[in-house]
Amino acid sequence: MNRGQVYSVSGINRFIKDMFSNEYALSVVFVKGEISNCKYHSSGHIYFTLKDAASSLACVMFAGDRRGLQFKMSDGQEVIIGGTVNVYERDGRYQLYAKKITLAGDGALYEKYEQLKKKLEAKGYFDEKRKKPLPKYVKRVGIVTARTGAAIQDMIQISARRNPYVQLVLYPAKVQGEGAADTIVEGIRYLDKLGTDVIIVGRGGGSIEDLWAFNEEKTAAAIYECRTPVVSAVGHETDTTIADYVADLRAPTPSAAAELVVYDARTLLEQMYACKERMMRNLFDRIDAKRMQLQYLEKRLKACSPADQVLQKRQYAADMEERLVRSMERTLAESRYRLQLLAGKLDVLSPLKRLAGGFAYVSDPGGVMIDSVEKVNAGDAINIAFRDGAICAEVKEILSSEKIPLKGKAGT
Repeated sequence: MNRGQVYSVSGINRFIKDMFSNEYALSVVFVKGEISNCKYHSSGHIYFTLKDAASSLACVMFAGDRRGLQFKMSDGQEVIIGGTVNVYERDGRYQLYAKKITLAGDGALYEKYEQLKKKLEAKGYFDEKRKKPLPKYVKRVGIVTARTGAAIQDMIQISARRNPYVQLVLYPAKVQGEGAADTIVEGIRYLDKLGTDVIIVGRGGGSIEDLWAFNEEKTAAAIYECRTPVVSAVGHETDTTIADYVADLRAPTPSAAAELVVYDARTLLEQMYACKERMMRNLFDRIDAKRMQLQYLEKRLKACSPADQVLQKRQYAADMEERLVRSMERTLAESRYRLQLLAGKLDVLSPLKRLAGGFAYVSDPGGVMIDSVEKVNAGDAINIAFRDGAICAEVKEILSSEKIPLKGKAGT
């Protein structure tokens, strides 16, 4: 924090809380002391003070953590509390948040538990990199637990409900008392040699003494050396043993272990049916696409066929022939009509028609038309053509238009 800077009360409390939260040594602690001012709240939380001859420490156990509590707490009891030290920011005070509480008589076992935990952690027993993944679809599951008890019954029922085709192989072992760890080790090694897909090692809840077989080094070594994936399912969710740290997977309860290991056949069948429907839909879509492509190619092939080309050209030639005939007929009709018009005009201008009307055609002996008196002289020979013949004459006299006699018809 910067010297001289003024902070709010909330800021100071938040800073101190962050210091506690970031301190690894306070994240998991075990504290021994005497209970005083113990109060069970209506919400289910337990508030109390832990004290010794010189000091006291405020403590709280929330309702969610009480399931592992094996006794009724009261003032004057000497206990060992495992939990986390942190700051309650609103009041600016630190307290111990209890996760597990046992009577002080169990203290020696907890000390032994912590020593073995540190030893095995140093050996790499807890290394996440060495842990084996569980197979997704198991056929045979080995179980190391007591022959009788709620744990095995729960696992059988859950396995039968999820997948009745999975085989369960039970190795009956002592899970409590003298020699329990030896039978657990034997069971792990036997099922490992048998070739099961996964091994569940566990039992129901109890005190630290009841669960001690799962805290022994020989049990941890058997799990560590096992080639088959091992699931630890010891006690309740709040119980934590050495076997939980060494196992490839920790299940909070034996029932949860069966849920994790045995896949749900109904879910798998539903996934398979859904996959089948997708495959069929994709297959039919591809068939339709290929059918359309085939039809397109068939049309292209038909269009490129020599027979079709000949047929198309023949049809084109027939169409062109028909168009040509119609065009020729139309052209002939138009030409015939124009010829008739020209013939009519020609008939009107025909010299023969004029000759038939009493006129004559005058030309010189060479056949050149004489259409003016200026083109002849007296004594010239001329030809005069009529409708029915012609005469040869000689010009005797040239008269002007004023002197031409107008009596009688033309040509008289």
